[in-house]
Amino acid sequence: MVVAGRRNPPRSGGPAVGRLAAGTRRLVPGALRRDPRDCWAAVFGRIAGYSFAVAVVTGVLLLPFFRPSMATAAYHGSYRKLDGVPVSQAYQSVLAISFDVRGGLLIRQVHHWSADLFVAATCLRLLRVFFRGRFSGRALPDWLIWVTLLPLGMVAAYTGTILPDDGLSGGSLGVDTGVLLSVPVIGTHLVFWIFGGAPPGHQIIGRDYWVHILVLPALAGALLLAAFRPPLRRPRRVRPDPLLPLTCAVLVLLGTIAQINPVWLIGPYQPGSITSGAVPDWYMGFLDGPLRLMPAWELTLAGHPLSLGVLIAGLVPPGLFFTALALYPIADRRITGGRPPRGLLPPVPADPANRTAAGVAGITWYGLLWAAAANDEIAYHLHIPLYTVTWIFRVLVLAGPALAFLLTRVICHALADQRRDEELHGRETGRIVRNTQGGYDEIREPAHRAALPSADPPGPATARQILEGGPMPWTGRA
Repeated sequence: MVVAGRRNPPRSGGPAVGRLAAGTRRLVPGALRRDPRDCWAAVFGRIAGYSFAVAVVTGVLLLPFFRPSMATAAYHGSYRKLDGVPVSQAYQSVLAISFDVRGGLLIRQVHHWSADLFVAATCLRLLRVFFRGRFSGRALPDWLIWVTLLPLGMVAAYTGTILPDDGLSGGSLGVDTGVLLSVPVIGTHLVFWIFGGAPPGHQIIGRDYWVHILVLPALAGALLLAAFRPPLRRPRRVRPDPLLPLTCAVLVLLGTIAQINPVWLIGPYQPGSITSGAVPDWYMGFLDGPLRLMPAWELTLAGHPLSLGVLIAGLVPPGLFFTALALYPIADRRITGGRPPRGLLPPVPADPANRTAAGVAGITWYGLLWAAAANDEIAYHLHIPLYTVTWIFRVLVLAGPALAFLLTRVICHALADQRRDEELHGRETGRIVRNTQGGYDEIREPAHRAALPSADPPGPATARQILEGGPMPWTGRA
């Protein structure tokens, strides 16, 4: 019997298939029930939530052993290469956690990896939701929550990398100081207010410590609770989620075998020095790339210098990026070209290829800026002059997104035309037969083999039509 208006074929399978499906539903309740239309977005969101939980737990375990002080003391500990070197108490406590506290290095690395995984899972969830177009209407609040969680997670992880007071954290503070000083009128006052005096000062580690352990986790936790708010329907029985132990196991494995942020190899921070070949964490690369690519433009206004090379590169790209993410749902209708009916004019269907092309263009722009953060490493390993690499990235950052948009749009339209042709005429099989007129035709098969059977089973005439390339019953053509 054919059910009118049904698009999907009826389910098939015996009792074994039913038991397997029931077991799968019990095993992964969130992926199959909480968001049945987009299970992967839910999976990435839950991984981000569990990574945040691991970061909180490991951070609490590290709290008793860390000293957020920039007071100088001579180091005398297990790492003999720094014996007698004057270091801050923050740096000394990090070395003690890594070498003298049992399991301290493992917890430190798990804490760092959990912050990286949180940002990565948030990015993947945003990408999944974006390319599926599920960010408008009732989904808009969730989209805005996760867009806010992305920079919040990046800042939380970044403030954590500053706490050890090693060479890399001091270099990061130097970059931040330069960007803030380039802000007209209020830049100098901001720097003195944040650092408690002339940078680097003696208070920035303590202030950063409280922001890192209280302010940012509280904001991120509140947003995660809003993102995973329970439905207003009747409460369901809570079941264990297998993604929780899986996420914890992956983070422990990474903390065990993958070294990250070895502060003892970098050394303590010394004003005016920076480690050679230093690059930021992966999620901050697209912020460091513009600073390396921007020309050293400088203007003088009313006797005061205005460093456009730092101001534009340090503030404009992140501002454009996160503002575009937050406001994209408003502009999606214009970008995709959809239009509701107006008077006697029929509605215009949206073109998802434009959204896909816009997303690929954004990823291209982000990726090029991210790669530009390692322009010195690229020049060193490929034996290319640094200025040549810089100019290549300048051209690619300006032209790459536009080329990616056009190429992606062409590919999407080509795939849509191919899919439409297969639905109308069937899929090519590569088998050639001779027809009754002496010519040669290619045998085509239905695009969807699992389609509902026709009420009238195909007879010899239908088979002859397929061989002769005539109208086929699955196309609906007369």
